[in-house]
Amino acid sequence: MQSSRRFVATALRAQRRGKASANEVLQRLERREERLRLKREKQLMEAQAGLPSFAEKITAEGMDGLMARVGTRTVQINIGLLCNQTCTHCHVEAGPARILENMDAKMVDRLLELIRGCDTAEVVDITGGAPEMNKEFRRLVREVRQMGLKVIDRCNLTVLSLEGQEDLAQFLADQGVEVVASMPCYSPDNVDAQRGDGVFDKSIEGLQKLNAAGYGDPDTGLTLNLVYNPGGPFLPPPQASLEAAYKEKLLETFGIRFTSLFTITNLPVKRFADDLRKSGQLSDYMHTLVNSFNAATVEGLMCRDTVSISWKGDVHDCDFNQQLAMPLASDAHCTDVAPTTVWNIKSFNSLVGKRIGLGAHCYGCTAGSGSSCGGALA
Repeated sequence: MQSSRRFVATALRAQRRGKASANEVLQRLERREERLRLKREKQLMEAQAGLPSFAEKITAEGMDGLMARVGTRTVQINIGLLCNQTCTHCHVEAGPARILENMDAKMVDRLLELIRGCDTAEVVDITGGAPEMNKEFRRLVREVRQMGLKVIDRCNLTVLSLEGQEDLAQFLADQGVEVVASMPCYSPDNVDAQRGDGVFDKSIEGLQKLNAAGYGDPDTGLTLNLVYNPGGPFLPPPQASLEAAYKEKLLETFGIRFTSLFTITNLPVKRFADDLRKSGQLSDYMHTLVNSFNAATVEGLMCRDTVSISWKGDVHDCDFNQQLAMPLASDAHCTDVAPTTVWNIKSFNSLVGKRIGLGAHCYGCTAGSGSSCGGALA
């Protein structure tokens, strides 16, 4: 993780000194990403040696027919990699140095056009990085809400304490945005170990600001959901019992109220996969995921009705496929066809019936109680 930050910082210094343009810096970053992708892909294949591929498992379970897209209900937008935190489990490798890899106004305009043209869309789910740090974030929220669609903001909570974001909680409340906030534990030590020193205190401060704006109060209709990620190579505990514990501890200690808790499994992607490999746990974790496969989760997988858009405008089946640079399955089998982007697709409606791109990481969404951006599946 440290070497990744050094590489980005070095590239940005070259730009500031006039030795490289922004496009040249991005090209350097993309070449590095491709090298890392191929290296990590090989490592994951080695860790899965002797285990069935996810596609083989689905076929053996007689569920191959479910691995095709239905109507797009959720448009998930990764608006950029800029973030005020650098978390050990982050599957997008966001951080403070990722200042160039962020969606611009032209891209947002095109996305708004596609969303308006999708007759099955109900939700626009905005993520990052810290999505609120993108200057187009508030315009995107306002215009989607004007369409009458639900907006989700995936918030790291500490962004609410940044200079220039003093009115963020009230903005979200005024727009009726659903907030999904990262809170991996109600213990300071566990949160700071995963997300950085001092993050717990700032997260509590952020939750209190959201509560003050009406979030977590059943009478306001403002939804505040928290997200739990395991702090190591193990599956989340049962969602319902953990939610009860969170509600008791946060209310008793800090007076904080929230709507629901989502438990999300850490997938072996990017930073988390690197940490597992360095500690010699990647193979064991893959065995845990495969051996915990739960067929009852498959029908609810988010890739079936979600389209994931990168900050560059690439179209993917899910956020994890996006981070692994996995194109839509239909693109992967057509070497003479350019990958699908927001610029060469006429409508999200055209994706219905397309096969979903599968990989070893997909076991993370079907292990135990299952995992999605909305928590457990079974």
